Amino acid sequence: MLSEPTFITTIRGTNMSVETILNMIKDEGVEYVDIRFTDPRGRLQHVTVIADLVDADFLEEGFMFDGSSISGWKSIDQSDMKLMADGDSAYIDPFYAEKTLCLHCNVVEPDTNEPYSRDPRGTAVKAEAYLKSTGIGDVAYFGPEAEFFLFEDVRYSTTPNKVAFEIDATAAAWNTDADFESGNLGHRAGHKGGYFPVNPVDDGQDIRSEMLSTMKAMGMKVDKHHHEVASCQHELGLIFGALTEQADNIQKYKYVIHNVAAAYGRSATFMPKPMKGDNGSGMHVNMSIWKDGKPLFAGDKYADLSQEALWFIGGILKHAKSLNAFTNPATNSYKRLVPGFEAPVLRAYSARNRSGCVRIPWTESPKAKRVEARFPDPAANPYLAFSALLMAGLDGIKNKIDPGPASDKDLYDLPPEELAEIPTVCGSLREALESLTDDHDFLLAGDVFTKDQLDGYLALKWEEVYAYEHTPHPIEYQLYYSC
Repeated sequence: MLSEPTFITTIRGTNMSVETILNMIKDEGVEYVDIRFTDPRGRLQHVTVIADLVDADFLEEGFMFDGSSISGWKSIDQSDMKLMADGDSAYIDPFYAEKTLCLHCNVVEPDTNEPYSRDPRGTAVKAEAYLKSTGIGDVAYFGPEAEFFLFEDVRYSTTPNKVAFEIDATAAAWNTDADFESGNLGHRAGHKGGYFPVNPVDDGQDIRSEMLSTMKAMGMKVDKHHHEVASCQHELGLIFGALTEQADNIQKYKYVIHNVAAAYGRSATFMPKPMKGDNGSGMHVNMSIWKDGKPLFAGDKYADLSQEALWFIGGILKHAKSLNAFTNPATNSYKRLVPGFEAPVLRAYSARNRSGCVRIPWTESPKAKRVEARFPDPAANPYLAFSALLMAGLDGIKNKIDPGPASDKDLYDLPPEELAEIPTVCGSLREALESLTDDHDFLLAGDVFTKDQLDGYLALKWEEVYAYEHTPHPIEYQLYYSC
């Protein structure tokens, strides 16, 4: 049974917040407190503290840890760092046997309590503060749509004599003739045929429902779930929220999906392209800015957008290739972003048309007017990706960057000469990192990102590029072994 969580709605650092957390620990019979934070690659990390030790001093003064053990952070001679819990993020973990309160944390320097420049969550907090400081808006809302795959058997090898992977699932399209002990019932979605069949073709109804119910019990705002286009591919719906809150929610989204899948004997992956010959997983990101309680993106321009919204799109399109370093941060990301197929690789925008990398979803309500970036994928660190998208859009508004005319044609069917005129996003992580190196000043505004942070992030990602580029691929044996 899931534990029913109690939520904290006060601001971290106030006496009321600390008192509320302590009362919650007592009233809920909490045995442990899980201190969670996100590393530069976007992976959730944690340390568990016995609840008896969590008092007002603990919450106000923070928890010391060794930052040198986190890739891309401190060196061993400057390893001391501190975690400061955000009371707004509190929830009861539904998977632990012992009742455990979870708190997402910001990372600060232990001697000054200043935000650590390489902390992804701290970057998101600064991005929200920067938006307010510009006077452009009060709050940025984000609505991510992260897809994922469910498999039942996953094996891989990267030894010198064997570079290979193998995945399998009973529901996989390639198992139409598999010999199962209980028999093969034959109902399964084919490649590119998974969008929206009912059961028994869609065998994921119950597991997705449990995932969504678990998220709801944790206080997340959710709305729907369904099978996606590819074989074994799924998506759950999150209702929009403010930038940092929604980045927290994506971390919880992944956590819930991984753990519910494991309870069902399945393995969940957010790899953008885990198999050939079928659709990859994206994370479309819907964005809007509000000011004084009103939607800034609603207006009388193209698709009922405001001028600010068009400039915001201009910023996204201008900086798309450097954004790729955060929104598509895996070498595997670019096996999804391949020109000539259905991937949103073209730097164009349109109302309703899904073939460009920016779309304006149709809505009758000005309050729902938003911009959707379609090129991001769920390998992204949500704190960094959302912050970078916001900074690119704000740069567009500040500098009145014209996005050019909308592309309302089906971009997949354009004649080659017209298609050649439309710029694209990056074709590899190497290109994305080089683009970020050349185009990052917009990220440094307001010290939201820092040069030190970007240097550390680039160094981490270059390690991944080199590991990928130095490893022979099985397809190369097929193509070149007998040459």
